[in-house]
Amino acid sequence: MTTPDEKKDAAQAVNTAAQSSSETALEAATQGDRGHRTPLDVVSVREGMFGVAGTGDTSGFGGLVSTVAMPGASERPYGGWFDQVVDILAELLDASGTGYDAAVESVVVDRGELTLNIAREHLVEVTRHLRDDQDLRFELSLGVSGAHYPHDTGRELHAVYHLTSITHGRRLRLEVAVPDGDPTIPTTVDVYPANDWHERETWDFFGIVFTGRDDLARIQMPDDWPGHPQRKDYPLGGIPVEYKGATVPPADQRRQYK
Repeated sequence: MTTPDEKKDAAQAVNTAAQSSSETALEAATQGDRGHRTPLDVVSVREGMFGVAGTGDTSGFGGLVSTVAMPGASERPYGGWFDQVVDILAELLDASGTGYDAAVESVVVDRGELTLNIAREHLVEVTRHLRDDQDLRFELSLGVSGAHYPHDTGRELHAVYHLTSITHGRRLRLEVAVPDGDPTIPTTVDVYPANDWHERETWDFFGIVFTGRDDLARIQMPDDWPGHPQRKDYPLGGIPVEYKGATVPPADQRRQYK
């Protein structure tokens, strides 16, 4: 039979191993393989699974460690038509006096897709260039979506724009990151009218405020709904459900899943 002291020693060993694995995973994710891989932007490190922690961990899941990382900035050549699009956009921004470096924070090529991280104050100008220039012609916006990274300090909320060039058969993504304390982004409805309801939905679910419009009302949730339900810090909530005499508790009262 295992004595209390042996159980305590085993629990301390698990916690020590988890902490060591966490530090190792964080270091490996940030450093990468020099010269061969794009560095990763680590926003969080998750430990354990199914809410298991401490002496109650008899499954071993408490020792699991996984990093939450975003692909870092890519270096040239980006490949294919990506370089051409970035070069044309840089020329247009420099000619307007805004400057490419001021408007485009980084270029990311990942899984064969092109993403431009844009400073929010220059978002509208960038979308106009992408839509209007004859060599770019990204005429169609497929909408605006949101993402929430609570541990990405100063960049917790992201708005993502998926643009398509029907003329040239190309697609790219724009991403704008803003702090939780100032979640404002200029509206792009004047450039892409189809973004109207998408901006309302992104505000409804994530709390990103799109400035320059006076009709930013909820579109899915009731007008008096508190909070924004797709944020990761939003409580799960729910109601008890009865099934053949058994009761399933609300989601926020069940066992925690990470």
